[in-house]
Amino acid sequence: MVSAQPSQTSPSPTLQKIAAEAAARQKAAPPQHRRQLPLRVGTRGSPLALWQTRAFLTRLTRFCPVLRDMNAFQEHLINTTGDQVQNRALAEIGGKGLFAKEIHEALLDGRIDFAVHSLKDLETTLPPGLVLACTMRREDARDALILRPGFTPGNDPNDPYSALPEGALVGCASVRRQAQMLHVRPDLRFGLLRGNVQTRLDKLAARQCDATLLALAGLRRLGMEDRASIVLEPSVMVPSAGQGIVGVTVRESDVELRELLSAIEDYEARAVSTAERALLAELDGSCRTPIGGYARLLSPSIGAKSELHLTGLVASEDGTFLLRRDIVGQASDAERMGHELGRSLRADSPASIFTD
Repeated sequence: MVSAQPSQTSPSPTLQKIAAEAAARQKAAPPQHRRQLPLRVGTRGSPLALWQTRAFLTRLTRFCPVLRDMNAFQEHLINTTGDQVQNRALAEIGGKGLFAKEIHEALLDGRIDFAVHSLKDLETTLPPGLVLACTMRREDARDALILRPGFTPGNDPNDPYSALPEGALVGCASVRRQAQMLHVRPDLRFGLLRGNVQTRLDKLAARQCDATLLALAGLRRLGMEDRASIVLEPSVMVPSAGQGIVGVTVRESDVELRELLSAIEDYEARAVSTAERALLAELDGSCRTPIGGYARLLSPSIGAKSELHLTGLVASEDGTFLLRRDIVGQASDAERMGHELGRSLRADSPASIFTD
């Protein structure tokens, strides 16, 4: 099993000072102006969501040690509609935002103070009054193919799906994954498979399907990376925008808490997620629209500014149409790049792809 302690670089003295000052102001404030502790942290109740929340809180107290001795945080588990309804596709019940709807409501109502999410589960545009306070360093963004017992990976590195016989049944809830696989293997069949990581693996072990796909980031965080039969490179399977990144939301008006949380912002995660979410915003597809977005920072030469490489993908559900494009630019232009690539993809895709 992997440790629940994320592997992160040490905070800079400047960021430690910002976080410590925010906490110190809170501690020194007159009682009538002091924020009630513990701070209430909203999260889904799945094992992965809890891992991410606890890893984030560990990270936060490492940046701001004064919080460690203040019993500063209290988890609030929130059961979302996306968790409650497991027998229908997300597109049929309102889209991926249903993994955050009840959490947003609790934040806006003041029942919690901030919330920890898998960034890919957040809507492109948050409800009025909420903001993305910070993003944490990205775990591996790639998708993993998991084969049922009795199937073994093929020997052809150029054909990651060679282990799947003709007509194999793939358990999947993602139209993005389905479309990209069908584009290469139109013979494959797909059945709805939803639930948390362990639930999906259990159904696969029970031979309800021949294979399934999961984010490698989730498997790694839960100590299950060995369950990945084949790791799919982004050149084979473009990941979901925000995949592998933990995002934290807070009320826009809560300036002091936003300042505290922003102190542990990961620069690279913010840059790549800004590009990917701008791409999504420009495409504005429904939950039935297969869209992929994956950005990465290129290693700059000495003295040069960071360059960002963004890949975008649009496809039809059946995989008969698939358009993939790339753009490279300065990391400081991440948002503009996302919009530019999104406009390009939309202009050259059938209009029917973006309609419900």
